[in-house]
Amino acid sequence: MTFPPTSTVGVLVSGGLDSCILAAEILRQGANVQPFYIRTGVRWENCELIAVRSFLGHLKNPKLRKLVVLELPLADLYAAHWSLTGENVPNADSRDEAVFLPGRNALLLVKPMVWCQMHGISQLAIAPLGTSPFADARESFVADFARALNYGSEIDVKLLRPFGEMNKRQVMELGRGLPLELTFSCISPVGEQHCGQCNKCAERRMAIRQLGIVDRTVYGRGE
Repeated sequence: MTFPPTSTVGVLVSGGLDSCILAAEILRQGANVQPFYIRTGVRWENCELIAVRSFLGHLKNPKLRKLVVLELPLADLYAAHWSLTGENVPNADSRDEAVFLPGRNALLLVKPMVWCQMHGISQLAIAPLGTSPFADARESFVADFARALNYGSEIDVKLLRPFGEMNKRQVMELGRGLPLELTFSCISPVGEQHCGQCNKCAERRMAIRQLGIVDRTVYGRGE
């Protein structure tokens, strides 16, 4: 998917590898990028936010707009869920399906889509891969959700999945040469460091190993 230099694209950035690479790739193509981060109260969000600001700051691109942080606290909804409590966090041996957060994509997309509608931005990009096991990462969900959110709006926002036909290695190739060590992909952080033992840390290690570069990530455990 290509983005004309005259376009402005909203990008939902979590601080992880895929979404940071997506923001950098859209900038590389010459388009303006409006990044969004959604604070929901999950245990790793402070680490993610540090990563987002650090990574985007490193890009030093005049077409990168100021990060918009939107609040969407989920404590009343997720309650005793592991993403809030830190108990029984899916480990490196767990299936990817174990990290599913109920309704996550729908919840994360509502506010940035409305923000884009209110600020005249007609495109919002998210970074799920074609290999994602989750139904709410598929093209059918994205199309249906965008259609529903655009009802009654004066501006239709296209919800885009630029990596929707790609696998992890292909996305990582786009990130070659970027400061990937500044990104954050852990769901059980040790302070501000990756734990090295959770499902997402295992995924991160494999992705960096497949790319054949030095893993400069600092892991708090599980070296």
